[in-house]
Amino acid sequence: MLPDGAAPDAPVPLVLWIHGGPLMSWNAWSWRWTPWVLAARGYAVLMPNPGLSQGFGQQFVRRGWGAWGREPFTDLMCAVDAAEQLPEIDDTRAAAMGGSFGGYMANWVATQTNRFRAIVTHASLWHLDGFVGATDASFHWEREFGDPLRDPSRYEENSPHRFVESIETPMLVIHGDKDYRVPIGEGLRLWYDLQKTDVPSRFLYFPDENHWVLTPGNASVWYESVLAFLAEHVLGEPWERPELL
Repeated sequence: MLPDGAAPDAPVPLVLWIHGGPLMSWNAWSWRWTPWVLAARGYAVLMPNPGLSQGFGQQFVRRGWGAWGREPFTDLMCAVDAAEQLPEIDDTRAAAMGGSFGGYMANWVATQTNRFRAIVTHASLWHLDGFVGATDASFHWEREFGDPLRDPSRYEENSPHRFVESIETPMLVIHGDKDYRVPIGEGLRLWYDLQKTDVPSRFLYFPDENHWVLTPGNASVWYESVLAFLAEHVLGEPWERPELL
């Protein structure tokens, strides 16, 4: 999605938006995850479907099965590389964001590259071993990653918390207290680790929301907070606390 006015002589900043699931794809409009809010503020929005996404055959899912930090990550970076070749895109001003699996990938991106000016992570997985025993669907994750008591190798290989010392990119952490799919402990642990390692970061907490932000008022707070964070770190504007907060 390109905003109005994007042109080779007026390139715009880029936001990589990673979908959740991971067995999903960007294939329909939703007010909950709408790129047009960002486009209206002048951002180009890239919404790729990396390995594990549905709609491209079983082999495409298998490419990232139990290996989220490998092919899904490299697919996303290849998509960003291609987007940044467009003359309408300012490749010096880019951010990444996502929720749930997309939040996991945003965390992983933060540990693997410093190419982005800001990262927004919503309802994200951070410490995979701690997550798998606390989520409301442990059986699903064990089917993909195995039993962490008997073979923790996939958890250790793909858990972004192990690489926290590599993070330099400013991060906005968002989580709902009533999230049972990715319990609030994941967001709290991520926030605490970022604070301990002196990463510029903010924490947006919804005491009355679950894995999704469902009420219109809270959704407005969500979007305004994300936009304020991006404006600060991608556009270089002074931090302004959203009035809704």
